[in-house]
Amino acid sequence: LQMLKYETVFVNDPTLTEEENEEIIRMVDEIVTSEGGTVHKIERWGKRRLAYPINKKDAGYYLVVECVASGGALDELERQLRLADDVVRHKLIRLPDAEAERRGMAVSA
Repeated sequence: LQMLKYETVFVNDPTLTEEENEEIIRMVDEIVTSEGGTVHKIERWGKRRLAYPINKKDAGYYLVVECVASGGALDELERQLRLADDVVRHKLIRLPDAEAERRGMAVSA
């Protein structure tokens, strides 16, 4: 089974506490590991201004998660992020192999 490299950027409600943001990170970590993947890196970019208002909010708390998982393993993560009221926006992309290697994510299965 080939392991693919992914990057997820999500923007949380800016009114969340640090603990509530950490809870979302724990949820992401649990889903990825339960599907047989691993979280490579978590970056907390913090509160930033949005390019345009979303749900009447003009700021959001940005988080970036890099992970390695098999194809289709992150469907549940996508579903949970869509359902989470505190996640204003999210984007899950598969990283090209060259970019994943550049980031030190060269995990071969």
